Amino acid sequence: MQHEVLATVSATGARRVMAITVLVVLGGVLVYFALAQPPQALGWQVVMLGLGVVVLLLAERMRRAEVTVLELTRDGLREKGGQMLVRMDQIASVNRGVFAFKPSNGFVIITHAPQPLHWNPGLWWRVGRRIGVGGVAPAVQAKYMADVMQAVLSEGADSQA
Repeated sequence: MQHEVLATVSATGARRVMAITVLVVLGGVLVYFALAQPPQALGWQVVMLGLGVVVLLLAERMRRAEVTVLELTRDGLREKGGQMLVRMDQIASVNRGVFAFKPSNGFVIITHAPQPLHWNPGLWWRVGRRIGVGGVAPAVQAKYMADVMQAVLSEGADSQA
């Protein structure tokens, strides 16, 4: 069955809370220092205030995004709501090596052709031919998904040969 879920990756509660808390504290400290103890130069105050606001907005986006669950089916990798990240026939390789440019506790997917830019903070990102999965997701879930994805890809390669 093509739509059967083979593996899932989602953010755990403790990791979500920790990541969002760190971002909120960082953003709050930057805004506080920009307003309470402004640097001598107005330019630095604007930079600190701008960075603080950007980090707080990032924390809010992460808060909203972290309810997402990624599902692997024989069709491809998708969000639980149905948005397809990548179809299996578009995947060239899966890399979870130590020196791979990948999210923490995760893996990277290399596609045959560039994909549209997208980012779901803390869970996945897509830039060009690379899709990174991981971040605040548990390493066990990401490792299992990468292994299953490699197995499905090798099945497809064997059947085509």
